[in-house]
Amino acid sequence: MPIRREHRYFYPIDWKQLSAVIRFVRAGGRCEGCGRPHLQDVQHLGDGRWWDGEAERWRDGRGRLVRRVLPAPEKMVAGTVKVTRVVLATAHRNHDTADNSGVNLAAFCQRCHMLHDRTEHQRRRRLTVRARKAIGDLFSGLYPLR
Repeated sequence: MPIRREHRYFYPIDWKQLSAVIRFVRAGGRCEGCGRPHLQDVQHLGDGRWWDGEAERWRDGRGRLVRRVLPAPEKMVAGTVKVTRVVLATAHRNHDTADNSGVNLAAFCQRCHMLHDRTEHQRRRRLTVRARKAIGDLFSGLYPLR
């Protein structure tokens, strides 16, 4: 995920190299949250369960093998299995971009990164909605009652 322009100066100059070390050397090219492999097309059910082709078993959202026996993706009903390309990104566990210690950085896939940052995204969404309403109040007048 690219860094926003206004946040770019919070990251060190060697962020690309640091991120590569975390994602590919320490994590071995796999998500540290669920184990999905980098730049691979992964078949999933949309609820976190995904097909591990190496183990030929389903895994849950945390990377553990699913106990309930499910058929292989090619034997499932058409349309239930989705395919997503996994891209790893480096995330700050405590959301502090100034803390670049190894224990604070994690290699996450898109799904795990979004789940990790969920509260921050919700906070930003609330701010955006309130700002839009404020602009509406300022320029359009009062909202109609419903």
